[in-house]
Amino acid sequence: MFGKKTTKSTLDKEQLELFQHAQSRVRQKKRLYLHFILFLIGAVLFIVANLLFNVGKDFRPFGIDWFVFPVVIWFLLLTYHFVNVFITHTFMGKAWEQEQLDKLVAKQEQRIEKLKQHLSKEENIQAQSQAYSESLAEKKKKSPKQEVTIIVAAGEDNAIGKNNELIWHLSDDLKRFKELTSGHCIIMGRKTFESFPKPLPNRTHIVITKQSNYSSPKDVITVHSLEDALDAAREDKQPFIIGGGEIYKQALSLANKIEITRVHATFENADTFFPELNLDQWEEIANSYHEKNEDNNYAFSFITYTKK
Repeated sequence: MFGKKTTKSTLDKEQLELFQHAQSRVRQKKRLYLHFILFLIGAVLFIVANLLFNVGKDFRPFGIDWFVFPVVIWFLLLTYHFVNVFITHTFMGKAWEQEQLDKLVAKQEQRIEKLKQHLSKEENIQAQSQAYSESLAEKKKKSPKQEVTIIVAAGEDNAIGKNNELIWHLSDDLKRFKELTSGHCIIMGRKTFESFPKPLPNRTHIVITKQSNYSSPKDVITVHSLEDALDAAREDKQPFIIGGGEIYKQALSLANKIEITRVHATFENADTFFPELNLDQWEEIANSYHEKNEDNNYAFSFITYTKK
């Protein structure tokens, strides 16, 4: 509360770099100027000491007055300093400063342009989202309320098949399947569809597959998710979901009704299963038992559930 406040720089990284280089440039020039003044004073002092006060008058290496050597060496150092400031670091001069300024301006313009594009993109996304929401709401108003129905035959252990085939023969179940699904959309996974010798008559087939280039017969609708499948079947008041196992799992939360043929047997060799029903969420509204006979090799029950 009573501590010192830290002031946050309002300069960005590029601007701060430009400012720091400008300061460094000023310091370099000041040091060069000081060096030049000291050189002049020093050179004069050496000459005066030798000529007026006879300091080292008899010391003449190589026949040259001694003061010439320190003056020349100092002059060479001054020359190096001059070259270092005005040539080696020429990129830090006016041209460099202008170049840096141009870079800053260009970067600011790029940022402004990106910001404009981002805002424009956000506006487009919002507009598209609003249009989609309105379109979806309109579709819901126009579309009849669906009773999404799962239809399945499963053993007491929820087995539904092996190697993409049924593991029983129930003639009455096949007849019931035909009666219930005729005239409706039937939604299935790719493997279930491929288990059919050919598309079933008088039904609209909607196949769910992850394959983007899946080839299907002309009148078969191909989608990539259960939600898309239900959207494709939106004109059907009662679309049926007919398998396989993974599609059934996804459909339990979306379905309103389950038509299950409960085969009264267990099948150890099965490799595909119907998910376990949570009977707290489903209410049994019909149940009819059928004995094993020559057309049905297992006893079974037709059971209907509706979501509570």
